Amino acid sequence: MDAVPSIIDRVNLLVPGFAERASSHDRAASFPFENFQELSEAGLLALPVPKALGGAGVGVREAARVVNSVGKADAATALVLAMHYIHHLVITRNGNWPAHLAQRVSRDAVNGPALINALRVEPDQGSPSRGGLPQTTAKRTAEGWRMTGRKIYSTGAPILKWYTVWAKTDEPDVRVGIFLVPAGLPGTEIVETWDHLGLRASGSHDVVFDDVLVPLDHEVDVRRPSDWGAPDVSQATIQAVLVGAVYDGVARAARDWLIDFLKTRTPSSLGAPLATLPRAQEIVGGIEAKLAVNARLLDTFARDIDEGVALTSVEANILKLTVTNNAVAVVEDALSLTSNHGLTRANPLERHYRDVLCGRVHTPQDDSTRISAGRIALGI
Repeated sequence: MDAVPSIIDRVNLLVPGFAERASSHDRAASFPFENFQELSEAGLLALPVPKALGGAGVGVREAARVVNSVGKADAATALVLAMHYIHHLVITRNGNWPAHLAQRVSRDAVNGPALINALRVEPDQGSPSRGGLPQTTAKRTAEGWRMTGRKIYSTGAPILKWYTVWAKTDEPDVRVGIFLVPAGLPGTEIVETWDHLGLRASGSHDVVFDDVLVPLDHEVDVRRPSDWGAPDVSQATIQAVLVGAVYDGVARAARDWLIDFLKTRTPSSLGAPLATLPRAQEIVGGIEAKLAVNARLLDTFARDIDEGVALTSVEANILKLTVTNNAVAVVEDALSLTSNHGLTRANPLERHYRDVLCGRVHTPQDDSTRISAGRIALGI
């Protein structure tokens, strides 16, 4: 009897194809639907879904390894996958999700390429993490919630089956929170606005809701605004690891390309490969140091989450800051050794650079993390 392929074996069978297609999807800003079909057929979209619901029941550590491997091949695919995994990992740990909604979303992930992501950011609001009520409004009616609003930077919009929408109610005592909205309901429109420097294939378009009817029992977690003061530690820690794994994967792809370049590039003036230069060796050594720190941080932090170690959102934010900035530095170091070769579109390093810069955009941004950590240290 043939052995059942391990999770990582299944991933390794797919990522060469992802890497081969990444450049064309990046140039065209086209969405890699085929990648997610393959992930679904390999049973990889349902990895974090509990075994009782048909999934593999993996934890954060295993999910991060998958995201990291996919990130090396195609950062856009990895980011959409990471957001999908984050939702399922949070659902299994967070008692705020109604059971009927959690089960429906989980079973969908098992049965086909049914992805989920949050729609939070709005044109006039900026990052929701910095405060302010959303303009997207859910009006309660006898037949259901009537939702109207516009969300931007909706990663994975072309393929999502489920949106978790951050909206306010029209009640006299306004509440704000998460509604589970099936994609494609009448009145929903995806406006293809995404034309970005990096992660061009992520399909992070606008999603517009025009009086969209959402079932009343699709209210996930809606509270008074003042009740949202404390951060969701489970969400923060899981997101830090999964987002960090995406950009660390990009940095590792850049490192691999750089090493091959240094070993094979032999300028006539040198008469030997660039890898023989002490400067190249020193910079590559620095790259290895940054990646070693990232690997240890991501793996141990993920293991702590899986083992129930008490962590804080500040720790999670510092991890995200450290890993993503190390990843950016790795690609910048690679560029410093490759001259025009690193910036030509014939080589993948320039794409890795554009992609890795997006790591700094994700909530929380670096300034927020440093201010929070500084206030705690100063007792303010």
